[in-house]
Amino acid sequence: MDSRSESVGNVFDQVDKNGIGLEPIRGLYGPNDPEAAVKTTFDGSFASDEARAESDQQPGVKRTLKARHLSFIALGGTLGTGIFVGSGSALATGGAAGIFLGYTIMGAIVYSMMIALGEMTTLYPVNGAFVHYASRFIDPSVGFALGWTRSVDPDADTAAAVRRYSWAVTIPTEVIAAALVLDYWPGAAKVNVAVWITVWLIVICSFNFMGVRYFGEAEFWFSLIKILAIVGLIILSLIITAGGIPGSDPNEYPIGFRYWHTEPFKQLNGIPGALGRFLSFWTVFIQAAFSFLGTEIVALTAAEAENPRRNVPKAIKRVFARIVFFYVVGVLMMSLIVSPSDPRLINGGDDASASPWVIGIERAGIKVLPSIINAVILIAAFSAGNSDLYAASRTLYGLACDGQAPKIFAKCTKNGLPIPALIATALVGVLAYMNCGTSSATAFNYLVNLSSVTGIINWLVILIAYLRFYYGCRRQGIDRREFPYRAPFQPHASWFGAIMLTLIIIFSDYQVFLKDSWDTGSFLTAYIVIPWFFIMLYGWKWYKKTRFVRLDDIDFDSGKRQLDEMEEQEQARYKAPTTWYEKLWDLVV
Repeated sequence: MDSRSESVGNVFDQVDKNGIGLEPIRGLYGPNDPEAAVKTTFDGSFASDEARAESDQQPGVKRTLKARHLSFIALGGTLGTGIFVGSGSALATGGAAGIFLGYTIMGAIVYSMMIALGEMTTLYPVNGAFVHYASRFIDPSVGFALGWTRSVDPDADTAAAVRRYSWAVTIPTEVIAAALVLDYWPGAAKVNVAVWITVWLIVICSFNFMGVRYFGEAEFWFSLIKILAIVGLIILSLIITAGGIPGSDPNEYPIGFRYWHTEPFKQLNGIPGALGRFLSFWTVFIQAAFSFLGTEIVALTAAEAENPRRNVPKAIKRVFARIVFFYVVGVLMMSLIVSPSDPRLINGGDDASASPWVIGIERAGIKVLPSIINAVILIAAFSAGNSDLYAASRTLYGLACDGQAPKIFAKCTKNGLPIPALIATALVGVLAYMNCGTSSATAFNYLVNLSSVTGIINWLVILIAYLRFYYGCRRQGIDRREFPYRAPFQPHASWFGAIMLTLIIIFSDYQVFLKDSWDTGSFLTAYIVIPWFFIMLYGWKWYKKTRFVRLDDIDFDSGKRQLDEMEEQEQARYKAPTTWYEKLWDLVV
């Protein structure tokens, strides 16, 4: 066998215990190269012939995440510090109408990405998820570049820069965020930040090293708390807007849509006219994109989910309701209770004092809730770090299963825990201690700001992979109506999302090009990840001689038969709800 076949291998994933074997994936190295055909385990991971025998002896990840775990990870997984604190900066930049439009349009883009990802994930709930789809439907080099770009960069909000962090580097940034949020309480502020960093690192690692079931359980409760908090804040904001708080100033309340009339849009950097208003909206639009980053994590959980053909579509369908209610309605209510000109939105700090919710509540004369909201923000930061460690370790595990990372990271315990991948990603958490020094903290903040574009590139590649998937089905005469889940509005939704995301990547840091606004550090952190992605892509393509997968050569069969058989077994075990409360619970989760 030639070296190219070996290069894609080195997988130690478990072959189905019922004797289901490995099938070749066509089209990765060309139809006339049968000896170099890539193999796939029953869960879709690539393996060489040499790895096949060894994979029989090695355990893989287990499907132990239940429907409620997936649903709540999908519902509350991205309710991070951005919606509680970071949205304040967006409100101050874009105005009341600007932030609403920015989050609404970005919500539509995210929805287009999630339904596309949902169709592929439901059909192929495999290790590596979108990294695997990029390799399978576009080119193995694209999957390699995506995996090694996505697994080392940030995706959520930093406490200081109020952005979304990411997976490996996100772990220390979320830990730092949690430590800074504690400064809201005077007693906690007296403790050295290094102590809090140590505490949060230990707790986050504990949940992940105990197993995916404990991770799922923790995220279920964290998401439930965040969801209840957002629902409560929306209801309270409605009451404040209507002047329903006892003792409120009759000259100030009810507020109604006052700020929509007085400050619908802001003028960016004093630029007059429609251009200034558009630029302020575009800035909020980009900030909104960062707030949604991490939505796709539910796809990574599919490889460890029970009955993924049934539970993944349920989780994906809830994304639309989450986007509409938590973000669109939430941002709308937020824009009603706080003036975009309130100085605390920019200068309030990294904790609850900068939250537009807290500012609006304090203005209404309510005293006790700010501390409660700060506790929720703390949970949000901790939950994000917990999810990021999971996502980074599973991405590294998936890369190793595809032969695109050292094979040591494809090893699992008997309980399905990828310990080497977890240890490697958890070690990145020690970077959090850089925040204890001034100069190193500045360097670390630059590292964190690389976050922005990587998550967007991830979304763009997902949509490109789906478009290849969609047109491949058409070319090969495959009826998508037979799939377990069929994404609506296709291919138009994916084209819309792909075009908009391309524009966001290009203009993500356009402000540095405005007059007297050049910032070399900001420019590099915003755009350096783009050449990095292509260097990884073409470097792997040259080294492994991979080829672009033609539509006629896309393999839709490998791994599918085994998953179909597994689905039949799980459907046979499934018990439909009979009582009213069981039906209600099934509807919710």
